[in-house]
Amino acid sequence: MADNIKQNQPEVDLGEQQRIRQEKLRMLQEEGKDPFVITKYDQTHHSADVKENFEELVGKTVRVAGRMMSKRVMGKASFCNIQDLKGNIQSYVARDSIGEEEYKAFKKLDIGDIIGIEGTVFETKTGEKSVHATAVTLLSKSLQILPEKFHGLTNTDMRYRQRYIDLIMNQESKQTLINRSKIISAVRKYLDGEGFMEVETPMLVYNAGGAAARPFETHFNALDTDIKLRISLELYLKRLIVGGMERVYEIGRVFRNEGLDTRHNPEFTLMELYQAYTDYHGMMDLTENLYRYVAQEVLGTTTITFNGIEMDLGKPFERITMLDAVKKYSGVDFNEIHSTEEAQAVAKEHHVEFEKHHKKGDILNLFFEEFVEDHLIQPTFVMDHPIEISPLTKKKPEDPNYVERFEFFMNGWEMANAYSELNDPIDQRERFKAQEELLALGDEEANTTDEDFLYALELGMPPTGGIGFGIDRMTMLLTDSQAIRDVILFPTMKPLD
Repeated sequence: MADNIKQNQPEVDLGEQQRIRQEKLRMLQEEGKDPFVITKYDQTHHSADVKENFEELVGKTVRVAGRMMSKRVMGKASFCNIQDLKGNIQSYVARDSIGEEEYKAFKKLDIGDIIGIEGTVFETKTGEKSVHATAVTLLSKSLQILPEKFHGLTNTDMRYRQRYIDLIMNQESKQTLINRSKIISAVRKYLDGEGFMEVETPMLVYNAGGAAARPFETHFNALDTDIKLRISLELYLKRLIVGGMERVYEIGRVFRNEGLDTRHNPEFTLMELYQAYTDYHGMMDLTENLYRYVAQEVLGTTTITFNGIEMDLGKPFERITMLDAVKKYSGVDFNEIHSTEEAQAVAKEHHVEFEKHHKKGDILNLFFEEFVEDHLIQPTFVMDHPIEISPLTKKKPEDPNYVERFEFFMNGWEMANAYSELNDPIDQRERFKAQEELLALGDEEANTTDEDFLYALELGMPPTGGIGFGIDRMTMLLTDSQAIRDVILFPTMKPLD
């Protein structure tokens, strides 16, 4: 850890500074003042509480605690600034108020030390809301040196690897991650209010289905069997719908053995829900209301700005079919294309790359990815996907080549995926069979047949709507964060060695 910090501390002998700090700790311990034996401190207020309720607290005694971020010694009186969960506050520390020995001890404190301050609330001559200390308690000694404020934070790799330093030094980063927690709480609050029940399903599975993704694989020694980390929450949640639990949701980690970029991390947080007796139109209504509610609850507005672009969650979301979207932005009408051979020919004309096993529906989706996605900035539901790319979705009764599915887009990103869930076990078995054929052709993201899930469907599953969306990507948009690593406390990083 010290080596990383040293990179951000040019022309400073950190080794000597750390030696001095360790010597200070040794002396405190010899004097019977070891800060690490203190087990609690009765904190009465956070910094923001003092400032927000200043008129009520003037002249009253408070106890605040946090990390000392600055100190200015001026003879018999000093100022320091401590940072806590909700912000920071200044304290005035005078020898005559805390005593001569205590003041000497205060002057020996270092930036980064965690202290408790008891004192009265007042306002300085310059208008700074502060605490006039009557007692200062060292609660934990910092033996490392914090990065210099204006240089240490430029090392983004350090920010992600050592998130604790980022949280200390970067208040915007801290607020983003606090807002992530608020977003998850708001999602839960909305769904609970709609009668959904939160559940937990297995992370270690024998059949990692429910999405097109390559799973992580491991070996379970106790049973001497290979096992996978889940890539989706879908198949177990649907089993619960079969069991009569009509509205269920789960917020949990899923794992996909794929690359790292600004929008992908191999482990991420997914929310999936399933509701009996509704369809994908019901899921659109729920999604629109949910996003609007979360934005209002966390940000206080339904208008958000990402990377300088304003997006309005208050207006009705656009709804467009994939066929119409591709025709609108590429000029190609797939209603006029009647075979895989015709689709492949059109793809070659438009320089859209495809693989040998791709059928007409696959190529329609490739056109969508190539020509449409980047245009979907405002909230948009793209509906009615080709059956080839939707193995768990109910067919459209009027056109079995397409399914009752939508993807929700904002900022050119896919934000959610939803279906009228396939509940025909015979059809589902055929879809699994097609997936197995793709797997045999080398498609590592294809699903495999899940016999237990098929048995559950054979018992009977009611008409059901389901949706899944990534909490991380939702947080990125609502906090104007440019990379998924900014909204995950501890993102996946390549080892330093």
